[in-house]
Amino acid sequence: MYKKIKSTLGKLNFFIGRSPEIEKRIDWKRFIPEPYKAVLLISADFELAWAWRYTKSSQDPIKKALTKARLERENIPNILLLCEQYNIPVTWATVGHLFLESCNRCEGLAHPELPRLDHFDNDFWRFQGVDWFEFDPCTDYKTNPEWYCPGLIRMILDSPIKHEIGCHTFSHIDCSDEICKPALMTAELKECKNIASKWGLNITSFVHPGYTIGNLDTLSREGFTNFRTDYRNVLGYPMKHDNGLWEFEQTTEFVYNKKWSFDYHIYKYKEIIKRAIKSNTLCVLWFHPSFDSVVVEKILPEVFDFINKNRDQIWLVTHGEYVGWLDNKEGVD
Repeated sequence: MYKKIKSTLGKLNFFIGRSPEIEKRIDWKRFIPEPYKAVLLISADFELAWAWRYTKSSQDPIKKALTKARLERENIPNILLLCEQYNIPVTWATVGHLFLESCNRCEGLAHPELPRLDHFDNDFWRFQGVDWFEFDPCTDYKTNPEWYCPGLIRMILDSPIKHEIGCHTFSHIDCSDEICKPALMTAELKECKNIASKWGLNITSFVHPGYTIGNLDTLSREGFTNFRTDYRNVLGYPMKHDNGLWEFEQTTEFVYNKKWSFDYHIYKYKEIIKRAIKSNTLCVLWFHPSFDSVVVEKILPEVFDFINKNRDQIWLVTHGEYVGWLDNKEGVD
């Protein structure tokens, strides 16, 4: 009953225009380049099993982690095909460990060079284990493909679409200031950047796992330029922090709600983009590639087609490219 009421209220708030919120600014052209009427960012939290191994949403977190990882592996090639068909660039916020072909234990420890998180309990995860890397199989991508995926990353990079590889920490940590010490955050970021550099990548876009927002000055010091937040659902504008980081507030997530029809899902996402165009705002969409495959089969094709047909009004861009334009715009102004 509670879920049904929540779903109904969600629809109501959407229909009356309360969610997402819409900001009004007369200086919107500072954030929307001519001749466009809106900017659209699409990002993905690319995690495989790392995101779910301590989840509180299941009595068997590892089973759920492996199931989600396998579904994500199945979905991503199909998502990439849709991106090619409709010319949709995505910012892939990638867990750094996924770049690895293999890893091993040294004196019983996986990645002993990295500091460890202490036990914690947040809104989504509960870590009470013996070691943060206790479930790292320390094998290779062929033996345990749920924990490594250089092949999928190569598939993204080889796509004719100009996707962006961003960062989601090395091991999907809680980044909040209360739980993550700056030294740990620094080590995780440096590990990601070092691995990415071997692929010829300079990663500058960041998404905090589980929206555990924190360590922003550390992010800036390590050369990152932007991050995404979930404090509210909004069609608004980016905000630049004193440390130079640009903050992008989420608009909504691509998900599948079994209580909604496919037509309603499609209508909702299209309508949000229409509202962005009408209000001259930034629209920030994102997804977990481990979502139900019906999103790829039934929903994304319709939404991507709508975006593609309205390119004269929408600037669809990656996080990093948008930051480049914003910083250049500031310099010119």
